[in-house]
Amino acid sequence: MPAPFPPRRLPGLADVPHAIPYQGSKRQLAHAIVPLLAPDTARLLEPFAGSAAVAIAARHLRIGETAEISDVNEPLMRLWQRVLAEPVALADDYERLWHEQLTDPRAYYDAVRTRFNETHEPHCLLYLLARCVKAAVRYNREGGFNQGPDRRRLGARPAAMRARLTATARVLVGCRAYAADYADVLAQAGPGDVVYLDPPYEGVSRARDHRYMAGMPREAFVARLREAVGRGTSFLLSYDGLSRDPAAGERSYGEPLPADLDLLHLHLDAGTSSQGTLNGRPARTIESLYLSPALVTRLGGPEAVHAALTGVPAPPPDLLDVGLSHRKSGARIR
Repeated sequence: MPAPFPPRRLPGLADVPHAIPYQGSKRQLAHAIVPLLAPDTARLLEPFAGSAAVAIAARHLRIGETAEISDVNEPLMRLWQRVLAEPVALADDYERLWHEQLTDPRAYYDAVRTRFNETHEPHCLLYLLARCVKAAVRYNREGGFNQGPDRRRLGARPAAMRARLTATARVLVGCRAYAADYADVLAQAGPGDVVYLDPPYEGVSRARDHRYMAGMPREAFVARLREAVGRGTSFLLSYDGLSRDPAAGERSYGEPLPADLDLLHLHLDAGTSSQGTLNGRPARTIESLYLSPALVTRLGGPEAVHAALTGVPAPPPDLLDVGLSHRKSGARIR
């Protein structure tokens, strides 16, 4: 694997807001992703929404004309719809739950979790995300939220949550949030759109994995990507990667995507692994980011991608192999 690109910080994202805590958020990697959105982007589509970190970062920097976020997780998208439509009322509901928990936080959390699984009320999900362990959503076989609470904290204080919700709503004004399957969103993308895909990685995408409401078989996913490439769709994709632990070695999250998709494959240093930190080991996470041929063309070619990612002119083509590999007909183009 080529050496990964080192992390780059965009000063313009220093004050970017985030409404929803969500494990696996691309909040940090957004610094590398948003410079790779085409300058002529009409809509940014983010169909594996989660915390919508890339859409928020793009709109914060006024990249593109608008953004749409979607996910098959309907309760999550109902929460996002409330964030966009009525952040103040949502903040009021969260504040009430936060104060009501103080007498017995653990019992109250369990009661709200039961209530959410029965009603799917958005403010209950917001409370659970703020309180659950590592902001990590977990589901049982029946699709019920079953993650336990973090006993060391009570979640964001109401004033802080209110500020996050209202700031995020301002950044995403005019944007849409809706429940949809990624395949439908990808199929409907127009020539001026850019799609950012952040699906479950191969190692955690089995249908019964408790981290996701629905699985995503690799074969079907690759088929949808191949169709999108054939249509000339511009997309970016976070999919596989690995963890580098000096003591335990490397752990891969999945195999690279097929070379015949002709995707530009970037390797990004995502920094210290949060799981490694919890385990007391300085593991680092290396994330893969793939760009479709149509997007690479809109950006001006691989050398222009390198310049956008690093902020410096690309080296000569024969040296362009640091963190960047492009396969075509089975051969790497450097």
